[in-house]
Amino acid sequence: MSLKPIPGEEDCTGGDDEPKIEEPDLAPDDPMRAFLPKSFGKQTIERDVKVRVEQTRRAAPPPPPCRARPPQDSDSDDGDSSEEEEEYPLSHELTIPAHTKPISSITLDPPGTRFVTSSHDTTIKFFDFHAMSTTHLHPFKTLEPSEAHHIHSVAFSPLDNGQHLLVVPAAPQAKILTRDGDTVLEFVKGDPYLRDMHNTKGHVSELSGGCWSPIQRGVVVTAGTDSTVRIWDVQSRRGHRDIMVHKSRGKGGRSRICAVAWCGGVTGGSGSGSAGSAGGGVIGAMALDGALSIWSAGGPYSRPVMEVRDAHTKETWTRGLTFSSDGRLIATMGEDQCIKLWDTRKLKTPITTRASFPTPTPTPIIFSPTNNTTLLTGDTSNTLHILSSATLISEQTHSLSPPTSPEKTHPPSTASAAATTPSPLTSITWHANINQILTGSGHGCLHILYSPTISRKGATTLLSRAPRKRHIDDHNSDITTTDLTTISGDAVILPNALLAKKSVVADKRRPTMPAQTPWGKSQPDQAHIERSIGLSSMRDEDPREALLKYADVAEREPVFTAAWKETQPKTIYAEVEDEDEDEDGGKGKMRAGTNKRVKR
Repeated sequence: MSLKPIPGEEDCTGGDDEPKIEEPDLAPDDPMRAFLPKSFGKQTIERDVKVRVEQTRRAAPPPPPCRARPPQDSDSDDGDSSEEEEEYPLSHELTIPAHTKPISSITLDPPGTRFVTSSHDTTIKFFDFHAMSTTHLHPFKTLEPSEAHHIHSVAFSPLDNGQHLLVVPAAPQAKILTRDGDTVLEFVKGDPYLRDMHNTKGHVSELSGGCWSPIQRGVVVTAGTDSTVRIWDVQSRRGHRDIMVHKSRGKGGRSRICAVAWCGGVTGGSGSGSAGSAGGGVIGAMALDGALSIWSAGGPYSRPVMEVRDAHTKETWTRGLTFSSDGRLIATMGEDQCIKLWDTRKLKTPITTRASFPTPTPTPIIFSPTNNTTLLTGDTSNTLHILSSATLISEQTHSLSPPTSPEKTHPPSTASAAATTPSPLTSITWHANINQILTGSGHGCLHILYSPTISRKGATTLLSRAPRKRHIDDHNSDITTTDLTTISGDAVILPNALLAKKSVVADKRRPTMPAQTPWGKSQPDQAHIERSIGLSSMRDEDPREALLKYADVAEREPVFTAAWKETQPKTIYAEVEDEDEDEDGGKGKMRAGTNKRVKR
């Protein structure tokens, strides 16, 4: 290969003693030029943030139905339309493949720099916006808090700047972790042999929900399937602080608690003002028997201050339960495909009800942090619904995209499988500080919805960071979602590492199969057993028929009595006649071993 000087290089050299930089004689469109360096020294990668943000822009949603509005001038119309467009941070979307099973909950710390996701794959994952980039959408830590138990929810503490994390697994004991994932406390387990739940120090069966107190620091509440709601103090390790027992009218007097929520706002109205002013707000819980119960967080806990026995259909899991910021409104959503809005000042009947809504599992529903006139929820087709709290009608619907990243580096099989299989929206949260909405799907994908104009930090910080190079200590599984051009030079790549692909499960909501044991590798059929195991057919045979089968053979060719075959005497039995009476009218004696009588 001949080399020639770069054009214009002769003018910049001082003489013949100066080194001359030459480049290979290649055509301008030669592919080899992509592998040649263009300059010397350490290179800095410049990011065009506007291009990255534009790649995450969502398709424009269909226009909302036209409504009659009062006539206004043109200037005010333009201003109102611009404000409506930026009312919700939904213009851009960033998708992160976080888990392999449905995401049950998402929580962000109060500053909005770190978030944690929990899933039915028994793991929780810690993400940090400042440690992520578009080529590295991975958590910095993955934990399995309760072995082989899926996680119902995780929540950062709101009063200590997110220094602690509450983990509620599908087990009787909840845990308190630090923001870095270290275990601080595990609540005690109660005695399952005690009938009275007031005498147990903790839950005796699976937990179903939990949350932090919005007023009292270091206090949490948990709900379990043992028909109890318990209040815990992090400083006390001996047992729960207070207990609320739900007394069901069904058989046995117990019912599973499906959801629990703690509201710190002051509720008004007769009957509820004392509950809010007692200190600590109110605690709401939904039971499997369809009852909605409201307790005063300051006590007493012997009975709820408000209760609706038939709030939802019995024996249907009502997971969705949320309070408005002022505590006046309660929204519930269950598997009976009903969304109901309640007023704590008159809790006998719901204000508004929406039926036949495609409810996913779990059922996510929240109030908007900016006002109490908007509800956010999702359906079974991974569509985000923005509901009006007055009518529960969907003012806006936004279909979320399949799980693909802006770098388009994920395996196409994963995206195609997720696109063909319906994926419900299983979790949702809206962080007011960064003004971004995070949702989780049934395929384990995390969707970050934001707007470059009204959102702060969060996803915008992620997109502005330079691409991260793959380090030698990074996990090998990250190579499926990392651009190969960003791998560092000191990384060791095995020959088969690039060809390995993770198996795609058709339905990620299906439970994981148990580990295969040496005795359970195969399930042999009847033909295999008869062919490989000797005398295996004897289990289905009649023992008497099996012995009589060899009677003729034993008589012709005796094995044990062959020595006496010639000398063995022949057995002679007495002649037997039919039973009849003798002359004296008596009957003959019964011959032993027969049913005949022998005459005397």
